[in-house]
Amino acid sequence: MKKHKIIFWVTTSIIFLMEGVMPAFFSQSEDAKKGMEHLGYPLYFGTVLAVFKVLGALALIIPIIPKRIKEWAYAGFIFDFLFASISYAIVDGIGFYAFFPLIFLGILALSYHSYLKLNP
Repeated sequence: MKKHKIIFWVTTSIIFLMEGVMPAFFSQSEDAKKGMEHLGYPLYFGTVLAVFKVLGALALIIPIIPKRIKEWAYAGFIFDFLFASISYAIVDGIGFYAFFPLIFLGILALSYHSYLKLNP
């Protein structure tokens, strides 16, 4: 039980920092806007994506959030990481940026697995 709790909090904290804190502070930066433009997305999509990332990250990290909402947040991040990987692969080809989101998908999977062990 203690092992799953440690894995959950470490992995969920990483997701929270990368998908909640970073978008909250940097989603409107020039680099973020250039990144959205580079991938062919409209600029408003970056704002909408940042809002949902922050809400999803909060849903994962706050203990009193109901299980169903947490599961929707996990699902949203799965789509986010998969589509980020696909977007980079299509625009830039198979390379580091195409695989980088899949690293976080693995971290998210560990978080979800440990969450299920703690909340059967």
